[in-house]
Amino acid sequence: MADQTLDAKGLNCPLPILKAKKTIKSMGSGETLEILSTDPGSVADFEAFCRQTGNELVSSSSEGDTYKFLIKIAA
Repeated sequence: MADQTLDAKGLNCPLPILKAKKTIKSMGSGETLEILSTDPGSVADFEAFCRQTGNELVSSSSEGDTYKFLIKIAA
């Protein structure tokens, strides 16, 4: 279970990433953020975001038209 959930459904690039970045700033190292998105581009966006920020993309999945990401916040 994630420490926080960000519902970014209905938002298009770059808003899911921007909202995730803002949420992560308020979180501590080792906490997890679950992000829900309907933007198909968010799959590649969150992979790149985690590579660039050092946060860990723990999981990435889809259910219907909703994409779900679990990110572990880096130190």
